[in-house]
Amino acid sequence: MRALITGITGFAGSHLAEYILAEQPGVEVFGTFRWRSRMDNVEHLDGRIKLVEADLRDYTSMHQALATSRPDVVFHLAAQSFVPSSWNAPSDTLVTNVTGQTNLFEAIRALKLDPVVQIACSSEQYGLVHPEETPIKETNPLRPLSPYAVSKVAQDYLGYQYFQSYGLKSVRTRGFNHTGPRRGQVFVTSNFCSQVAAIELGLQEPVIRVGNMEAIRDFTDVRDMVRAYWLAVTKARPGEVYNIATGRGIHIREMLDLVLSFSQVEVRTEVDPSRLRPSDVEILIGDSSKFRADTGWEPKIPFEQTVRDLLDYWRRVLAARKARLQG
Repeated sequence: MRALITGITGFAGSHLAEYILAEQPGVEVFGTFRWRSRMDNVEHLDGRIKLVEADLRDYTSMHQALATSRPDVVFHLAAQSFVPSSWNAPSDTLVTNVTGQTNLFEAIRALKLDPVVQIACSSEQYGLVHPEETPIKETNPLRPLSPYAVSKVAQDYLGYQYFQSYGLKSVRTRGFNHTGPRRGQVFVTSNFCSQVAAIELGLQEPVIRVGNMEAIRDFTDVRDMVRAYWLAVTKARPGEVYNIATGRGIHIREMLDLVLSFSQVEVRTEVDPSRLRPSDVEILIGDSSKFRADTGWEPKIPFEQTVRDLLDYWRRVLAARKARLQG
């Protein structure tokens, strides 16, 4: 079997590659990257994965990537995935995510391939959620509150349309927040952990800069999430949409308290206006019963372990950075 991961050098992509190599023997792993992609996340997989240079926004390069890999399964993870950036660059977000997926689909059709395609959609699509609507089912109205969320609604519906129109075997997964080691520093769990690690190492004053602390999120460990992605292409029903979530919510304020419980530092918090969004999604707690019923998936890694592993990751990264600066 051949698997293609778009965005393999990213957070989830690198963890998915690790999972397939460790748990699915005999699967050949291909992944797309851009010339300017940072390779830190996949350096340790050198020689075990096959990298193909491609840009989602360029049809020709996507066609070549598909012609080279000829995959049986595709995990479409590459995207502009940072919500605040979508406010600053809405057109770029829409082109990358929507046109990029269209290029992928059209290349599959042109080459007459027949892979199962998992589309990494997002809980952000639900947007404005009323408290009585939680935990959120797949049937809940989509009320997107950011350009990023709008782009993900479009990706989701493109997957449905290509399934209905052309029989493309798409499986749409609406993943709720996922985190863990290697998570980008701009994302809230990783940002808090990196700030605490920096304070421990004397690289930052004992102040944690925060945004909206009242939001409630449903966090899944990335290692549980990528296992769900594999089950999506092997067990789920093409044409369907699935939530992937733990079903448990935590206030961002409580999450910071949990991070601090694994450290001895004394800190104060300070609201950074640049971290506040024009409109924020206040509550996202998912009902993943449909996905669990169809695939047998369930999360295995407690959130406490996820946070501890993420904090330890940043301690290693920042300690190495400090050593380089001092050397």
